[in-house]
Amino acid sequence: MAPPFMVSAPGKVIVFGEHSVVYGKPAIAAAISLRSYLHVTTLSKSKHTVSLRFPDIDLTHSWDIDNLPWAQFQHPDKKKSYFSLVTQLDPELLAALQPHIDEVSPDRPEEIRKVHRNSVTAFLYLFLSLGSPRFPGCLYTLRSTIPISAGLGSSASISVCLAAALLLQLRTLSGPHPDQPSEEARVQVERINRWAFVSEMCIHGNPSGVDNTVATQGKAVVFQRTDYNKPPSVRPLWDFPELPLLLVDTKQAKSTAVEVGKIGKLNKTHPKIIGPILEAMRHITDTASQLIEDKDFNPKDEESLRRLGELMAVNHGLLNALSVSHPRLERVRELIDHEGIGWTKLTGAGGGGCSITLLKPNVPGEKLAKLDSQFEAEGYEKYGTTLGGDGVGVLWPAVLKNGTEEDEEGGMEIDVDKFLNAQGTEGVEQLVGVHGDGGEREGWKFWRVESE
Repeated sequence: MAPPFMVSAPGKVIVFGEHSVVYGKPAIAAAISLRSYLHVTTLSKSKHTVSLRFPDIDLTHSWDIDNLPWAQFQHPDKKKSYFSLVTQLDPELLAALQPHIDEVSPDRPEEIRKVHRNSVTAFLYLFLSLGSPRFPGCLYTLRSTIPISAGLGSSASISVCLAAALLLQLRTLSGPHPDQPSEEARVQVERINRWAFVSEMCIHGNPSGVDNTVATQGKAVVFQRTDYNKPPSVRPLWDFPELPLLLVDTKQAKSTAVEVGKIGKLNKTHPKIIGPILEAMRHITDTASQLIEDKDFNPKDEESLRRLGELMAVNHGLLNALSVSHPRLERVRELIDHEGIGWTKLTGAGGGGCSITLLKPNVPGEKLAKLDSQFEAEGYEKYGTTLGGDGVGVLWPAVLKNGTEEDEEGGMEIDVDKFLNAQGTEGVEQLVGVHGDGGEREGWKFWRVESE
């Protein structure tokens, strides 16, 4: 039997250009170091079942592999290869899955069932498209440190984990390994990305593909959609540097549709005013991408960070002028500006949700501690993270040497029980080997896509 292994993929934030991207302008999305982690256990030959355990959404379910609708998925007209490009879901295949989706969480409230149905649809569509009736019995256990429904790409991160795990089990990926040429690594990453997009279609219907692209390759992308009948253009920023980031969840519910609608109404009423604001946001995104790609940009240099931070602050000011900020977001800015520790903007749709702050270098610990206590007192959730880090990664086998007693015996295996019982973000990250301020990951390997 194959040993237990793990895959992981990051969440994402929009750094520049939210809302203006709706009007055909470019935006920049980047990976963050909050991640999803999928643990894969191969079962003995006597257990020919496939099981999901997703405790974050309280989902547990098993299927008998022999009873799944293989005939439909293996039909010559339907059969896909691991390198296929699938740009739309097949209604007949979705219909074949429906009885196996309907049996999930039958006694749960409709709102929860909808989340569970989306998750199992995505998994089963990938499992049957890529696998075969001979696939071994497996248990897939998922934990995520990414806040759900906060505009941080949690579903795309999970989609990337599922796609990567299945492709690894099928042995259709080489690497990742340290000496892998970047061009070969990018081909592997694109293979994962294609199937992660299929999963995202199962969950969202008509996704842009941006979230899964960032979650797969990491770093950052510039994306732009000038024609909504076509996919967006996506230009990777392969050498986007890792930057220190403070992510704050306002805990204020928001509606993307409502915030987009606000700007639509303003644009109809005041096109000569709103048009130039959206165009100014385009210039900010272009300037930011040029700054980051400049060979003289140094992520540890105060001047480089200041120039990038000022662009973030101006971008937020324009979004505020478009009425998509919120008093809870402005309060975060007020607290951070008062301490003079970084540059803050909303990320995503606004109207609540999250803010991001690019931190200045060498911020005194006492200032951050004071800020922490203020956030806690006012009901905010703060995450220390990095921007622009690694994409999909693999820990094979799921064994770490964490300075534990087991080290002398070859390391500590991350078994399912330890994984399920890890407490919160800190517990999960500690268990899977994340340590240090930069979120270094012991034992994990990543497809290296940088050009440098």
